[in-house]
Amino acid sequence: MELWNITVINSFFLVGILQDSESPELVCAAITFLYLVAMASNGLLLLLIAMDNRLHVPMYFLLSQLSLMDLLFTSIIAPKTLVDYVGGQNTISLTGCGLQMFLALTLGGAEDILLAFMAYDRYVAIHHPLNYMVLMRPTVCWSMVAVSWLLASVSALVYTIYTMHFPFCRNQEIHHLLCEILPLLKLACADTSQYELMVYTMGVTFLLIPLSAILASYTLVLTTVFHMPSAQGRQKALFTCSSHLTVVGLYYGAAMVMYVLPSAYHSPQQDNILSVFYTIVTPALNPLIYSLRNKDVLGALKKVIRKDPS
Repeated sequence: MELWNITVINSFFLVGILQDSESPELVCAAITFLYLVAMASNGLLLLLIAMDNRLHVPMYFLLSQLSLMDLLFTSIIAPKTLVDYVGGQNTISLTGCGLQMFLALTLGGAEDILLAFMAYDRYVAIHHPLNYMVLMRPTVCWSMVAVSWLLASVSALVYTIYTMHFPFCRNQEIHHLLCEILPLLKLACADTSQYELMVYTMGVTFLLIPLSAILASYTLVLTTVFHMPSAQGRQKALFTCSSHLTVVGLYYGAAMVMYVLPSAYHSPQQDNILSVFYTIVTPALNPLIYSLRNKDVLGALKKVIRKDPS
């Protein structure tokens, strides 16, 4: 029988990309820049959707929820990472670790589900254009958002409570940008193998079900688009879907490598880079992907800029 160190840990050291990097100042500057871009772009997109009546349609309502999730997600990671580096400390309490885990799981899970609902929205818009505003009426949109938050928060709460119930009495260093389940379980002074297998299985399932819904929606969308008689109509339909598909690719690409790839193929350095990508880089890119080539959003922005302050 293995004898565990009886000293129970009540705080941890987060050894993230800034601690592992050979050029931490450059990485810190990059994270700061990306965080400011994420805050400004997501905040501006939320403001435009709220102010412009032309954007008060289901597609942009769901997009505003995605921007809100991205803004919150990056805000629970980036500021602490930067403050810890500047202050020369990278500690986090047991309670703080649990809270960060819960928030990250909630926001990541909610975005996972919301992307599937956004794909369904595109399917309805292209496959049932005449009934779009009926099928995607406000009560349906709000229900989609509520389901996304509810399922993600309940799942996150269960995972967080069960993960944090383990005693931690090994090394205090979490080799990750944030408190996540698997890096934290490496410090547990108990057998967590069965729980790790369950976390892996449920994580893969939680990713693949929405991804399957997205692929099914876009299969039907493409079938409809390629049967359109108008080339201009096909181009417009494909354009409206391309932004969402790009965001889906960024999100699920990082998530698949992070959570589906077996742990034997992971390294702390790789996980740190991926964690920066999906917590900081992706939230900065998403609003730019949706808005830079979107005439409605650019039109709303020009309207705000030209508006008389008086």
